[in-house]
Amino acid sequence: MNGKVIVAFLVLPAILAGAALYYLQIFSFYEEVIPNGTTDVAIVEKKTELPEVIDYSNFHAITSESSPIRYRACFETSEDLNDLRNRYLVYEGAEPKIAPYWFECFNAEDLGFSLADGAKGEVFLSKKNIMYGVDRVVAILDNGKGYIWHEINDCGDKLYDGSPVSNECPKRD
Repeated sequence: MNGKVIVAFLVLPAILAGAALYYLQIFSFYEEVIPNGTTDVAIVEKKTELPEVIDYSNFHAITSESSPIRYRACFETSEDLNDLRNRYLVYEGAEPKIAPYWFECFNAEDLGFSLADGAKGEVFLSKKNIMYGVDRVVAILDNGKGYIWHEINDCGDKLYDGSPVSNECPKRD
């Protein structure tokens, strides 16, 4: 009988801690982003290298203060993808980050397949260094669906792996 009590005292807290950790990671730290209507969906123009807001609707976004790469957003646009490619800066090498399962509009796996060959969509730069080492990118598919997430850039990669940061990186605050 004593062995069962000891096991219960060991296993029960482990189960409770695991459930709490799961809840904190998947639900607790996220908050809904209230759209402001002016800068929610902006893409950097080639000529001016300044962000420009594009036409969008049905905007939904979440973010978290616990990590700079937890931002995810979904929207719809009536903009033509080929016109966007001609006018705005394309962002090379971006890979969609997985969103919590309950944020249903953002499916990173499906989005990644759609962006893989560039035929069904394109990723554009929205804001360079939204936080040090992190860029905001906007992906737009040919069906008018759009997605936004944060991508770690070269400066962020060097910062996180301990490599020397090049002169091209901005100064850290």
